[in-house]
Amino acid sequence: MRRLGPLSYIFHTIFVIFILAPLAVVVLVSFTSKGYLSMPTDGLSLRWFKAIWDAPEFIEAFWFSVCLAFVSASAATLIAVPAALALARMTFHGRAAISSFLLSPMLIPHLVLGVAFLQFYSRLGMGGTSVGLTAAHIVVIMPYAVRLSLASITGLPRDAEQAALTLGASRFTVFRRITLPLILPGVAGGWLLAFISSFDELTMSVFVAAPATQTLPVKMYNHIVETIDPLSASVSTVTIVITFVVMLLLDRLYGIDKIFIGKS
Repeated sequence: MRRLGPLSYIFHTIFVIFILAPLAVVVLVSFTSKGYLSMPTDGLSLRWFKAIWDAPEFIEAFWFSVCLAFVSASAATLIAVPAALALARMTFHGRAAISSFLLSPMLIPHLVLGVAFLQFYSRLGMGGTSVGLTAAHIVVIMPYAVRLSLASITGLPRDAEQAALTLGASRFTVFRRITLPLILPGVAGGWLLAFISSFDELTMSVFVAAPATQTLPVKMYNHIVETIDPLSASVSTVTIVITFVVMLLLDRLYGIDKIFIGKS
């Protein structure tokens, strides 16, 4: 196995710094004691972290985003798994069209999707509702669940499934006891990416959400438009820390690599 040269190490170091630098700036700004966005050059302060407790709308928006992402990712996965099984193992007219349709939200700008949902929901009277927002998120995150489920199913040996069918097991039993455990890493990885994408979605949600159904990204965006105080930076820092802790726990308890690529 060939070792990496010094240029490769330099490139990877620059790449990591490029990725982490914006996050580091946000974290540093959140510790400022000033009333505007500023680097904490005169000492660290927890002023804006305490301000989060005085702004319960941010906490409510956070939990709403978590619930919305959980429901949307779960619904998208429930649709994606049978769709991926059909696309990977069946041959029928319109197969390529259905596959392209399910993956098309990745190609359409979310700004266009937001305007389209706004017009569609205004005609149906669903504008600003939780149901409409959830349905829009399911459409946007569907490609992630479909793509990873399809990748885990494609090329999967069917010997064990055929043997179970020959021995009298029902198709549902075969799916539950054999197929699903084999494709579970891909399904779990698709669900996780769908959850993250739903939680982080802003561009489309701005058009669909109402004051009563604002997600955390939408709430932070509206707050930044109205004021320049560092409260949004402190909320971002808390979100970064929570995400890091969750990913660390997942890696320790199960393994991030197992979620996305399965057991070796």
